[in-house]
Amino acid sequence: MDAFDPRLPAASACVLLVCAAVSLAAQSGAPAPLPQDRIRVGVELVTTTATVRDGRGQFIASLGPQEFEIYEDGVRQTLVTFSLTQGGRTFTPARAPQASPGILLPEARPSPNGEGRVLLIFVDDSHLEASQTPRVRDLFRKISQRLIHQGDLFGILSTGPSSIAIEMTYDHRRLAEAERKIVGNGLTPTDIIDTPAGGQGPAEVRHRVHVAFSTAYDIVGRLAEIRDRRKALIYISNGYDLNPFADERQTREVERSGDDRLDPFAKQNNFSDADLASQLSELTRAATRANVTIFTVDPRGLTAGSDISQPVDQVAYQRYVSRTQDTLRVLAEQTGGRAIVNRNDFDKALDSIDAETSDYYVLGYYSSNPDPAKRRRTIEIKVTRSGARVHHRTEYVLKR
Repeated sequence: MDAFDPRLPAASACVLLVCAAVSLAAQSGAPAPLPQDRIRVGVELVTTTATVRDGRGQFIASLGPQEFEIYEDGVRQTLVTFSLTQGGRTFTPARAPQASPGILLPEARPSPNGEGRVLLIFVDDSHLEASQTPRVRDLFRKISQRLIHQGDLFGILSTGPSSIAIEMTYDHRRLAEAERKIVGNGLTPTDIIDTPAGGQGPAEVRHRVHVAFSTAYDIVGRLAEIRDRRKALIYISNGYDLNPFADERQTREVERSGDDRLDPFAKQNNFSDADLASQLSELTRAATRANVTIFTVDPRGLTAGSDISQPVDQVAYQRYVSRTQDTLRVLAEQTGGRAIVNRNDFDKALDSIDAETSDYYVLGYYSSNPDPAKRRRTIEIKVTRSGARVHHRTEYVLKR
């Protein structure tokens, strides 16, 4: 599957509105080319971010381009662009700061329009239950306070009735505006079980998943137009399952029909799993192509069982939670991010995301592999300095 066909035109219009400003804001922020750069025709520059830390977990800000080795499918590549961003401020090799005790004092504060982070907060309220609304708003407030800083370019978009579509801005007042509008509208376990199913499972479940992936895919596609800036997608959702509570739905369907021989869900599970895996794969491939890191956040936190108002089997509920959280892990891990699931204290997790998106290197190279049929390319980055550990995305996939 190479593209999605959104069913909600309004969502696509919002995506266009949110992302149009990003392209305009990114025009002046390219890193300086290294001396070996040269003009090429028909070859796309591959850029990737890398976070380098020492044994104590401290970011190493004194590396030069000669200390990096970058490999694609095991073949050494020639580094042609290089920049360092520390504390949200970008430095070229000519003015890269040296590691020294005391306060870092750059020569001048860079223009926020050309440097720094690009953060897009994606509130998938169609997969956040109404009862979770206070918890989601509290999480959003923490994101506003701990993750979005002065000089960050950010946008906010929702998929459902919250109707949030805030174009890219530096104005922190828009965060409070979005927080007040957040309302969960996800299906509860009882809603899912009571919904009549078609030949491919619950139609409403499939539609909501399709809209969420379509919107996220469009966001990533337009973020691809931005070069040489850290691009993070903060993805707030309970995750996805195209065949939830299959046994419970089958029992309910038998009760409705009165036919105990009815087995409408016998072949749905494998089909639904394959369909969901395909959609996850396509979104993560698009994100790696665009060098967008996805950080997923499940506001449910630690779950001991379903809400008292939801009389469902606890084993089935835990299986449902596990399956949906697995999709959030895939989105994060396959794009070089991290999944915040099964935790009630979000402060440390948000601080770690802040550190990863504030301190990093941007490396660029032209792939030496001329074979367009080789679509999936692995990336490995090494640092020659002793004791340095590198975190980076491990692959990207060419468009068909």
